[in-house]
Amino acid sequence: MKTNRQVVLASYVTDAAKPENFALSEGPVPEVEEGQFLLRNRYFSMEPAIRGWVDGKANYFEPIPIGGVIRGPSVGQVIKSRNADFAEGEFVYALNQWEDYSICDSDAILLEKLTPEAGIPLSYYVGSLGGAGATAYIGLREVGLIQAGQTVVVSAAAGATGSMAGQIARLCGCKVIGIVGSDDKAELIIEQFGFDAAVNYKTDDVTAAVMAIAPDGVDIYFDNVGGPVLNAMLKTMKVYGRIVACGMISDYNRTDNPNPITNLWEMVSRQLTMQGFLLPTYQAKVPAAMAQLEEWIRADKITVIENITEGFANTPKAFCELMSGKTVGKALVKIDGLDD
Repeated sequence: MKTNRQVVLASYVTDAAKPENFALSEGPVPEVEEGQFLLRNRYFSMEPAIRGWVDGKANYFEPIPIGGVIRGPSVGQVIKSRNADFAEGEFVYALNQWEDYSICDSDAILLEKLTPEAGIPLSYYVGSLGGAGATAYIGLREVGLIQAGQTVVVSAAAGATGSMAGQIARLCGCKVIGIVGSDDKAELIIEQFGFDAAVNYKTDDVTAAVMAIAPDGVDIYFDNVGGPVLNAMLKTMKVYGRIVACGMISDYNRTDNPNPITNLWEMVSRQLTMQGFLLPTYQAKVPAAMAQLEEWIRADKITVIENITEGFANTPKAFCELMSGKTVGKALVKIDGLDD
């Protein structure tokens, strides 16, 4: 009899995530009811957002309880269906759980039916052609209101979403500056992702360094980190500049004592717009975003770097490495045991 391997929450994460915060479990393969379909997951996407779901505190999703299966985006293949819109053999991207087999229906969050193209790895559909790519594209287009000729700064620029945001901004005809945490990553984003310049926030004065590169100021800041970097960037913005608040990773381990933002007056004096956004709000925009990103990838206009961890049991380790800042590009897990 087949079993359903799962990763469950063993203890709430109160500081940096550790593998012992998670545990491996097994359960039965779920039964498919009318209107549902069963996925055999192929890849899990490692997402910083998951950190906000495992600390026992409510945010835009209910917290995962102790013993609950960890939720996260995945790409899977339909192996049984009682839903007329999803046939056996089709591939699907959705917010599922860290398990071999997931039940879905037509109302699943982030649900997208995939048509994998020849020459494009299936793994891309969980990253550059999945949540990371869609978040970058829609954030810049719908929130940043990007236009050719602008100056765009991206933090966490060597990560999955940041690297995509920088490349999309370049393809939109913008000058692009990336903020990273090491000289190696600074070199990477210029040489591999085509950023015009890079700033190392650990060794550089962020405000001074950005203004030296862009003395007229910044039109759009795509923020993945919040905290001191956001505080510094507020002093670099042009009048009427826009800040796309995608993530606040610097505060994920400091929810009870977040980093102070002392430069908020700049929001007033520079008449800035700062807007947070969540990808599910823009679900209707995702297919068009994916079509454009796929076109660019096929034309070799976007570089994709993947950090693939092999094996279901290594999922907690992969997530902890992502949250430690050790990875570049898209972090994901390739699930083993695919014999069905």
